[in-house]
Amino acid sequence: MFAAQSPPWRCCTLDPMPNRLAHETSPYLLQHAGNPVDWYPWGDEAFAKARAEDKPILLSIGYSSCHWCHVMAHESFEDPATADLMNRYFVNIKVDREERPDVDSVYMTAVQAVTGSGGWPMTVFMTPDGQPFHAGTYFPPEDSHGRPGFPRVLQFLHEKWTQEREQVLESAQGLAGHLRQAAARVAGPGAPISHETTNAAVERMAEHYDTTWGGIGTAPKFPSPSNLEFLLAVHYRDGRSTETGQAALEMVLHTLRAMATGGIYDQLGGGFARYSVDERWLVPHFEKMLYDNAQLARLYLHAYQLTRDEGLARIARETLDFLLREMQDPAGGFHAALDADSEGIEGKYYVWTIDQVREVLGDDTDLAVGWYGLTPEGNFHDPHHPELTGRNVLSARPDVANLLSRFGLGEEQLLDRMDGIQARLLQAREQRVRPGLDDKVLTSWNGLALAALAEAARVLDEPEYGLAAVRLAAFLRESCWRDGRLLHTWKGGIAKVEGMLEDYAYLGLGLVELYKLTGELDHLEWARDLLDHILKRFRDVERGGFYETAVDGEPLIVRQKPFFDAATPSGNGAAALFALWMGRYYGPAAWEHVVDEVVSNVADHLLQAATGFGTILQAMEFALSPHREIAIVGGALERRPLEQAIARSFLPWTVIAPSSDGEGLPIFEGRAPAGQPLAYVCENMTCRVPASTAEELAAQLA
Repeated sequence: MFAAQSPPWRCCTLDPMPNRLAHETSPYLLQHAGNPVDWYPWGDEAFAKARAEDKPILLSIGYSSCHWCHVMAHESFEDPATADLMNRYFVNIKVDREERPDVDSVYMTAVQAVTGSGGWPMTVFMTPDGQPFHAGTYFPPEDSHGRPGFPRVLQFLHEKWTQEREQVLESAQGLAGHLRQAAARVAGPGAPISHETTNAAVERMAEHYDTTWGGIGTAPKFPSPSNLEFLLAVHYRDGRSTETGQAALEMVLHTLRAMATGGIYDQLGGGFARYSVDERWLVPHFEKMLYDNAQLARLYLHAYQLTRDEGLARIARETLDFLLREMQDPAGGFHAALDADSEGIEGKYYVWTIDQVREVLGDDTDLAVGWYGLTPEGNFHDPHHPELTGRNVLSARPDVANLLSRFGLGEEQLLDRMDGIQARLLQAREQRVRPGLDDKVLTSWNGLALAALAEAARVLDEPEYGLAAVRLAAFLRESCWRDGRLLHTWKGGIAKVEGMLEDYAYLGLGLVELYKLTGELDHLEWARDLLDHILKRFRDVERGGFYETAVDGEPLIVRQKPFFDAATPSGNGAAALFALWMGRYYGPAAWEHVVDEVVSNVADHLLQAATGFGTILQAMEFALSPHREIAIVGGALERRPLEQAIARSFLPWTVIAPSSDGEGLPIFEGRAPAGQPLAYVCENMTCRVPASTAEELAAQLA
């Protein structure tokens, strides 16, 4: 209900006596280091204090690009009177949800159980042993719009704790029991792994599809890349030969083109905002997240492979160029997010009035106004700043015929003029105060970026992306792989927080793509090590599926299994995809059967909420696909034309195995280098005559 909107980046003025958060690395926690609240980071010290002083815990969870998190911080956490109530009555813990997604997911489940919805800021009141007894999201500073003021909530819960302790503890035990029961659920009979099931899932998604503007659902509208990737996989299987396959592709292409021309896409600098507040993809919440852009770059790349539409390739390139330009850490990793606000005003960096455009473009203003859909009244209105009028989010949905006639231009002339206009506006925008940067590096999200860069380098033949991918993998191995285990977060040379399921699974999937690009078996061997950790430390050996945290990780009040896609792929869906890839490369059938136990955990919900299981549905399509392999043996330069022929095709479930020496994988058995590069195309253990030229290979792939 109060999910991420657009924050004032620096919400807090540093106090002369900063609290304990001053010693943290998370940009979000550091924003609160100057609060008069006696904040503790998540850890034993806070819980010990709560037990020693017999106080309940106030847990506040948010993240750096969350608007209402910063609103509540300004209204309540910076207010000395409110902070005094918090410090007297509670032990206060502040958590960055991106740094501790395990803590966030446990207590978000509690918030949803109490309120029926969820979002951030998350505010949870709990006993000294971590059992929640009251929860909510944003609380205003005083009673308004049916919401109790935060000071009144603090006073009320303090009185409950001191005067009606048994009732509070009973509530906490009941809520904790509900969480444990939900985490331990056993699925009833449901949808089996079959094309009948995945076809039915396409029909369910189509029921929620916006036939006018694309996308699944209504405003606010999210890109949902996992669902769109699933639809592409169904089309790959059925092509245009079935109604389901045709419909799947049309939904994806319609959505991608509508997004690319709307304001959710940065028409000047590339990259996507988090989501659109309207159904037309026009007005976004402007924060840009690494995970969105990594996933969407790959999605546009796949759509390009299917259609050869250069416009789709352009969006993929511009999105990755944005990541390289604005999100890359000097050490080689990628930062988490760019904020929505500049100078405390939402979208200020991105929006334009016509007068601002005129200052930059002069005589070209009218052409820009027509192309970008600018109006004097504007299309973006901020309720916090009603005095700011006439501001426009740029879109690219012009009436081209009208512009050609009106300005007396040919089509090529028009496009050339617009290229120059775009460059001039971008140059002018870069002189503005930039949005704040959350410069922590998260292993999981960087795994998504690794996959996008590696695949783009291969498909688009862009060496810059390949170099960035190789450098990223080396950075993660050097900085976030300690004593044979992954750490979740890194900033400024400090890596910490035990890696979670998503870290191992996303990075493993990224390494698969990097191996396809380079043919260096070390990447695939590291991926196999990561899968070994998943199977040994995250697996539920009794009920199947995977926990979010490792068996030897920090114990929380419940140990949850992530099955439902959020903005990123579900941990279980990603683990199933990863195990399938490793099984296809290395051979153990047991790895390929991981998908069976993952699906069995959600079989009774799969079609009831199909739009929440896009990643698991992809894994089902993968499991049902024939075993297809392409082994390319030869020197790196010599085999490149063959690899380029492969890259032109969308082959989502095909093992691509390049090698200089023809060693290290079962697929290379009997396929030593033969003096010329050769490509072996195989399906279900039957191989064609090896192709030695790109033309021969293209014919076989067709």
